[in-house]
Amino acid sequence: MDQSNAINLALLLKVILRNIYGIDYEETFAPVARMITVRTLLAVVAARGWDLHQMDVTNAFLHGDLEEKVYMQPPPGLPHSPNQVCKLRRALYGLKQAPRAWFEKFSSAVTQYGFTQSAYDSAMFLKRSDKGVVLLLLYVDGMVITGSDLEGVNALKSQLSMSFQMKDLGHLRYFLGIEVDRSSKGYFVSQVKYSTDIIHCAGFTDNKTVDTPLEVNVKYNPTDGKILSNPTLYRQLVGSLNYLTITRPDISHVVHVVSQFVSAPRSTHYAVVLRILRYLKGTLHQGLHFSSTSDLKLKAYSDSDWAGDVTDRLSTTGYCMFLGNALISWHSKKQSVVSRSSAEAEYRALAHTTSEISWLRWLLGDMGVHLSGPTPLFCDNKAAIHITHNDVFHERTKYIEIDCHFFRHHYKKQTIWLHYATSELQICSRKHIPLNDFSF
Repeated sequence: MDQSNAINLALLLKVILRNIYGIDYEETFAPVARMITVRTLLAVVAARGWDLHQMDVTNAFLHGDLEEKVYMQPPPGLPHSPNQVCKLRRALYGLKQAPRAWFEKFSSAVTQYGFTQSAYDSAMFLKRSDKGVVLLLLYVDGMVITGSDLEGVNALKSQLSMSFQMKDLGHLRYFLGIEVDRSSKGYFVSQVKYSTDIIHCAGFTDNKTVDTPLEVNVKYNPTDGKILSNPTLYRQLVGSLNYLTITRPDISHVVHVVSQFVSAPRSTHYAVVLRILRYLKGTLHQGLHFSSTSDLKLKAYSDSDWAGDVTDRLSTTGYCMFLGNALISWHSKKQSVVSRSSAEAEYRALAHTTSEISWLRWLLGDMGVHLSGPTPLFCDNKAAIHITHNDVFHERTKYIEIDCHFFRHHYKKQTIWLHYATSELQICSRKHIPLNDFSF
């Protein structure tokens, strides 16, 4: 090899080791199942008495096919000359495009089995036949398989085992840190082990617990307390708590609060995180129950505070949705703009809730649950309800015109039906509600 080729080879290796966008890879995003989809599927499965099967792919990323030419240095122990490199034929762990390459390989395989990809969750695949339906949810290398067609479920498991190196884990028991227990009453999901690991990470040595995850009527701002000299633990705990909200809606709001300070946490904010952990310590075994007697009817609750953030005066949207008596979706997030009235804040919350309802109705249709009538949506703000019924835009609505058009469109289509609920009956506004009130 001449000098110019040696220089080119050296530059090539340098580029490859950096894994530069546009040279070694293009797209990297790979869909995974949304947790709302997982909870919705559990509610449907529990009500219809289906079995949940779990399978795992061994070395999933090694199955992906590469579209780009990627070279790498020979691994240690492989005899080679100094001027030789390896050209990858398949993806390896560590390549940025490996997750996407694997997902495309898997999608192609299940499509050949007659499955179609859901338009409402790209990681859900379904197949309908005269015998029933088969559903598959994929999360990286783990998958959940269920359906009313038992022969179709078994056939799918056999086909997957022939295409990939698979492990059949039997009935679903533990998935992504979530414990799944089945009984005659339905499914119960929790994250006991995960919660325990978070508490141990914080280094608790006592048994003190608290009744609520957040003190009532206390507001926090970015300047409270002293700046933490090492914020790493705070950020780790908040990140872990975010994942814990998959089965713990009772801490959703307070986790939303402490997440706002991860860039520059202070001692006061850290004290709130420790309070959350003490609350978890006393409620370790709480979770979500998906009843076998659910009627699979969707209903939603929407609420908002008004200018509740003491720093920027943004309002917070909150909603929760039930499929039968199972809680499947909830949300607590600051709105993007300042509202000039409580009705405006409530209406923005209603528009956001309506968007989630529309998506859930489409998703349920893919799962074989067809909702014939409008979804009841409960709101405790009479002004927002009057605006919905009034076709004339007036001074109070001109700043939320897009939300008005969107919400009224779905109201007239009877996607939703708006009901008034008193504040005492407004579930999603009770920020410190015990989880037992969510579990039926």
